[in-house]
Amino acid sequence: MVNLNLIASLNTGLAIGLIVLALVLGLAGGYFANGLISKSKQDKSKMSANQIVQKALAEAGAVKKEAILEAKEEVHKLKVEADNELRARRAEVQKIEDRILSREEQIVSREAVITAKETSLDKEKENLEKQKEGVVARLAEIDKIKDEEVSKLEKISGLTKSEAKKQIVDELVDSAKQDAVKFVKQIEEDARADAEKKARDVITNAVQRCSTDHSNEITVSAVVVPSDEIKGRLIGREGRNIRSIEAATGVDLIIDDTPETITLSSFDPYRREIAKMAIEKLIADGRINPNRIEELVERAKKELDTEIKEIGEEASFDAKVHGLNPELIKHLGRLKFRTSYGQNVLRHSVEVSLLAGLLATELGANEQIARRGGLLHDIGKATDHEVEGTHTQIGVELARKFKESEAVVHCIEAHHFDVPFKSVEAILVQVADAISSSRPGARRENIEGYVKRLRDLEDICIAKKGVDKAYAISAGREVRVIVKPDQISDADAVFMAKEIAKEVEEKLQYPGEIKVNVIRETRVVETAR
Repeated sequence: MVNLNLIASLNTGLAIGLIVLALVLGLAGGYFANGLISKSKQDKSKMSANQIVQKALAEAGAVKKEAILEAKEEVHKLKVEADNELRARRAEVQKIEDRILSREEQIVSREAVITAKETSLDKEKENLEKQKEGVVARLAEIDKIKDEEVSKLEKISGLTKSEAKKQIVDELVDSAKQDAVKFVKQIEEDARADAEKKARDVITNAVQRCSTDHSNEITVSAVVVPSDEIKGRLIGREGRNIRSIEAATGVDLIIDDTPETITLSSFDPYRREIAKMAIEKLIADGRINPNRIEELVERAKKELDTEIKEIGEEASFDAKVHGLNPELIKHLGRLKFRTSYGQNVLRHSVEVSLLAGLLATELGANEQIARRGGLLHDIGKATDHEVEGTHTQIGVELARKFKESEAVVHCIEAHHFDVPFKSVEAILVQVADAISSSRPGARRENIEGYVKRLRDLEDICIAKKGVDKAYAISAGREVRVIVKPDQISDADAVFMAKEIAKEVEEKLQYPGEIKVNVIRETRVVETAR
């Protein structure tokens, strides 16, 4: 908005400026006339100056009036604009006030609704409190009825609440156990089917490629003599020659009516071989007396020691195992004169070496370690009758003494499950050992030991609770256990088979493996008349 006082001041200043200008021009004209014109002319100039001033004042007054008019018009214009703006602002304010009033009405309406809802909620809360009190009373009544029913059930069943709970839990446990047994059994059957098929293929392939002779060795040897006269000379006067032979060799000589044959009896094949060699030399020499007997027995021992080294070298060559310590080769050769259940230990060791090597080839394991471990796995049997300890412990000490690798040593110490398996090669040596020992005709037992083993096997089974009968069949390689169906469930039968197998492994010594069959059968017989 324009300030009116400022406009008026500007107009007044403008008029005064014009007047002053006129005066200045008049004075300038007077001074100029003083030097150029006469006094008369000066008077005319004064009259002209007065006229100019009056004219200027008149013009200034006109300008002033125009300025005032313009200022008034400007003021009027500004006032109109201000009034229009004020009206617009008032209209806008009115709209805002209308919106505020509308909002206030909405708020009041909502407050009324909220108040109504609060009132309704309070009523519902009161109703819920009343219902809660009713429910509490009903629950108390139900608990009372429940206690009465439980008391009645306890009287009827003869069981307390804790006993009934325990019975239910036991039934649930039995049910879960049966389900678990079925699940485990299914998994085992599936895994066993796949594993047996693959293992059968691998083992069959290995066994087919390994062909060895099998023969049971007995505890007697026969020596052919040219005539019965030699028998008498071997006996000597009052039996001194035969006593000398038996004392020097540790072998019993059986000279009977069998024509041209002398029988040598000893559990030690090494002694029997020395005695056989010495007697053959005595017969060839013809001089049979105690001194000559002792001399030829010593000579036979030296020759046999040389032969033992050659036997060890031949065995390592057959097994394709090279670089053995010479002393270890001697121990290996002595295995020819050791038997296990009638099976020659050296032949068994070579066969285990070949089988382990073939299995390692099939499965991608280290063939050389498997062959070496298989050949040396029973090396402790060469001196187990001379040194304290099992043949496994002795074999481990010998292998370490003669600088065999720890991988080979582990194969030796693990082949009878004395320590956990740490390598595939050790497992293959154990498997090859079992295959070689279990081959038909590979081993034999005396009748007393055989019968005792079968009887012990049956006794272990019969000692189990719930067993009715037990029969060892298939030469002791299988036992059938018949249980009482009212005492043993299907799930219990599975666990019983595992327990019997574990106890047999811990208590009995047997070649190969024994299959445990637990049979649970329920028969119902009814006659139609």
